[in-house]
Amino acid sequence: MSNKNQLPIIRQTKQVASSRLFAIEQLDLTFSNGEQRQYERMKGSGRGAVMIVPMLDNDTLLLVREYCAGTHNYQLGFPKGLIDEGEQAEQAANRELKEEIHYGSQKLTKISQVMMAPAFFNAKMDIFLAQDLFKASLPGDEPEPLELVSWPLADYKRLLQQEDFNEARSIAALMLVLDLLRG
Repeated sequence: MSNKNQLPIIRQTKQVASSRLFAIEQLDLTFSNGEQRQYERMKGSGRGAVMIVPMLDNDTLLLVREYCAGTHNYQLGFPKGLIDEGEQAEQAANRELKEEIHYGSQKLTKISQVMMAPAFFNAKMDIFLAQDLFKASLPGDEPEPLELVSWPLADYKRLLQQEDFNEARSIAALMLVLDLLRG
């Protein structure tokens, strides 16, 4: 019987593929019961990412509609982006707001940290609630302007039914913020 708290031993790690955005590592593992396996994972930058739920006022969410290459369509979601080297998560959140929706926030509240496909990818994302917004703009890295969409918070159930609002992290962020705001 294996010890469920004992992590497998990594015997070897090697990069087996890479692109401009991703690297894939192969891990040679030995589990506590002696079983040996090879796993592959996408190697992350280690810096993490942020997603921000901006509130224009107490009743209005701000979302963006942007092109998503993975599904080759436009998706509605919350502003997000990678944490740059040397940045704290809060700084990245405010920078992404300024780049994507042309607002900054005087009140950022960290809500949670979520992971995307932890079996294959070390991708951590800090979720923030942004309140007390003010007009501010930074140049972004998007190839086209993002569509800014205002949404009444009270109508969140209709948002969940939107065909283009289906990214799990955006849905999780919405539900976490609703839970926080409702006390």
